[in-house]
Amino acid sequence: MSSSRCNPMPRPAYNTRPTDIRGLLRLVFGGNNFRSGQGMSYRGSADYDHGTPPLTGVLLTNLGTPEAPTAKALRPYLKQFLSDPRVVEVPRLIWWLILNGIILNTRPRRSAEAYTEVWTDRGSPLLYHLLDQVSGVEERLQASLGSHIIVRGAMRYGNPSIPSVLDELFSAGVQRLVVLPLYPQYAGPTTGSTFDEVAADFTRRRWLPDFRFIANYCDDPGYINAVATSIQQHWDQHGRADKLVFSYHGSPQRYLLNGDPYHCQCHKTTRLVAESLGLAPDDYLSTFQSRFGREEWLKPYTDETLKALPETGVKSLQIICPGFSADCLETIEEIGMENRDYFLEAGGTRYEYIPCLNASSVHLDTLATRIKQELMGWEQPAYEPGKSQSEALRLGAEQ
Repeated sequence: MSSSRCNPMPRPAYNTRPTDIRGLLRLVFGGNNFRSGQGMSYRGSADYDHGTPPLTGVLLTNLGTPEAPTAKALRPYLKQFLSDPRVVEVPRLIWWLILNGIILNTRPRRSAEAYTEVWTDRGSPLLYHLLDQVSGVEERLQASLGSHIIVRGAMRYGNPSIPSVLDELFSAGVQRLVVLPLYPQYAGPTTGSTFDEVAADFTRRRWLPDFRFIANYCDDPGYINAVATSIQQHWDQHGRADKLVFSYHGSPQRYLLNGDPYHCQCHKTTRLVAESLGLAPDDYLSTFQSRFGREEWLKPYTDETLKALPETGVKSLQIICPGFSADCLETIEEIGMENRDYFLEAGGTRYEYIPCLNASSVHLDTLATRIKQELMGWEQPAYEPGKSQSEALRLGAEQ
């Protein structure tokens, strides 16, 4: 892929002519945070307790989920998601008209019908898998490093939101923070957007933590082994099919051409897993699903590929989605149901979806190991809170 310059944060559209006083004030005093007649305001704790133990926080994030499988709940969720300029790179005014005039008046009802197919007694699969992952990773990290490590989960869109969980972490005494978006392959609309949300929250805080951000783990040996192990376990139980398909979430082709590495990292993951399993080139292929709109997206498309494969002699197929760390609407309904029908209606006779890693032991071990690598140098608490508090009291602090 040819190199290209990137500008991950949109440039504020300020008019900086000398006669535009408001534009100059925004530029000087903080861009969109400036309000006429008001100064900057940062969040902080006025009653900080110097005896609070310094904690190290780990934030696991995923994309998001509506509160319920209803059109009413889908509308605000989709509005937040599709309003993100990282997700849809279209001029804002044009997209606002399309989103609010067309999409939000039609898509919530259709999406609610799909969510009803996957909703469980525990609610959204993506949310309860995240909670299970948080619990399992925290258990492993505390067992090896100590109780000063705490792990929480948040969603980029919907709840629990990233700002609300950051509030919880900092209120608990977190002074060091690792953020791991659960997207193995980096993409601007997912990982990049997560960074934007964390960074935007930081711009409003008075006291910032030491901070580390894991941008991808597409070639992490533990992750590759975990995916390969899940495939091998499926084969041990069900046997192999004519073809193994790696289906990744799609992305506009334009994003790749503008420098997004997602496409390359997806193919790297496929290659490494295939090598681990000893697969020949004809045994597998990578495809891209979930395209939206009329623009060209990354190819080959999953649905079109599955409709065409039976004509080439592929009658049995197994499909896995290694770009998803947990099962969700796009894997359970789109791949497990919708695309299954496409393949069978086109003449296929056997179709098997291999579930995501979810909260499997091998996945939790992989995530914990990757986080421990990022925690190097932070294994011990930052300082002893007792000594800090006594010194603070001597200097006049109230607590």
